[in-house]
Amino acid sequence: MMFGKKSLLLGLAKTLPNETQGKSLMFYALQRLRKNKLAVTSFVVLVLMVLAVLILPFFSPYEIEFIDWEYMSIPPNSETQHYFGTDALGRDLFARTLHGGRISLLVGIVATAVSLIIGVTYGAIAGYFGGKVDSVMMRIVDILYALPFMFLVIMLMVVFGRNIFLIFAAIGGYIWLDMARIVRGQTLTLKNKEFIESAVAIGASTPAIIFRHIIPNLLGIVVVYVTLTVPQVILVESFLSFLGLGVQEPYTSWGALVNEGAQDMEIAPWSLIFPASFLAVTLFCFNFIGDGLRDALDPRER
Repeated sequence: MMFGKKSLLLGLAKTLPNETQGKSLMFYALQRLRKNKLAVTSFVVLVLMVLAVLILPFFSPYEIEFIDWEYMSIPPNSETQHYFGTDALGRDLFARTLHGGRISLLVGIVATAVSLIIGVTYGAIAGYFGGKVDSVMMRIVDILYALPFMFLVIMLMVVFGRNIFLIFAAIGGYIWLDMARIVRGQTLTLKNKEFIESAVAIGASTPAIIFRHIIPNLLGIVVVYVTLTVPQVILVESFLSFLGLGVQEPYTSWGALVNEGAQDMEIAPWSLIFPASFLAVTLFCFNFIGDGLRDALDPRER
């Protein structure tokens, strides 16, 4: 009799579709992401963009500081090997655009990492403890929100001087406020779940509950928000550079190049077109990838 029941169960299992056996939520998320052609294309373009700014500068015939006195403000020209033309000072825009991409992407990644570490930890602690701890911690966030970002950056520049690492810290130290609010809200809904109560019942410590149970369950929304934060950070850095408060010589960034190109737009439009195009394509790619991940990780889309 037992053998018959076992055989019947095995037979029913074999009749189930293969795609329903042993599939995780991540598997279905990847399936949905692959079907999003815009997100996949954006990912491929972004990878090519990163490889270009990392590798192609080594093959450039000119350094970013080299001034070609004979060819000032010339349009793209393969004979002189100024593939993107030169600016008003005779500097090669091909080399400067690629090097500027390194700085812009580095600012986006580092500042986002800073905001990720601070924001996720801060928001998870505030949401888990709740009560007075949550109230005090979130009032601190509200106070920091009330401070004008530009005033904060200008004050840091005056006190510590212009430094590229200071820009990383300033942007990352402000962007984490949004991350903290999002994580705090999600933590408030998670801390009352059964698996958290089980962890408390077996005597798990508070740090273990926060870092081993709550934060891993927030990775989906955190990953989506990170892909949307990187372009936001790049845009903020570009805005600061456009105002003359960002990256300074000998370094450059896409924002600084857009600022320089805007001044020479009438006589050398290519000095604005190329860095602005690279910046716009990168921002679009990050946003499309973020939208694709948001849809893919949404369990209601299954």
